Amino acid sequence: MQPEPDVSKAKEIRPSVAAIIRDGDGGILLQRRSDNGLWGLPGGSVEIGESVSAAIVREVKEETGLVVEVERLVGVYSDPTLQVVRYNDGNVVHYINTLMTCRMLGGTLQTCDETLDLQFFAPARLPEAMLRTHRIRVQDALANRAEGFVR
Repeated sequence: MQPEPDVSKAKEIRPSVAAIIRDGDGGILLQRRSDNGLWGLPGGSVEIGESVSAAIVREVKEETGLVVEVERLVGVYSDPTLQVVRYNDGNVVHYINTLMTCRMLGGTLQTCDETLDLQFFAPARLPEAMLRTHRIRVQDALANRAEGFVR
């Protein structure tokens, strides 16, 4: 998955979710994605008949092995200049992403086909090889605003 600068190439709009999960030291959980090798927040697409809250709980479990509960909404991200991506198969998708903070309830970190690695990173030491849009989302979460961001 790579950013697609020509937003007119998008043929699909898809709701998605992402999670901010912190450990006891304040580190933020990132996954190294198998589709592009970059670090990003765990998350994925919302399925038909599923709420965004249920989707984030499911996606986090599938991608990380962790059981979480939603704490709060951080923001909604729809700007096509940031949210239109091209997959290796040529498919171009415009994502509308809902970002939430989540609290760990249990589980054990484990990778899957979509996840090459999982690590907690100090907010001041995020990896350079990180999705740009996810870096923005982390900054928004760290702002800890009462109202959600709309970008």
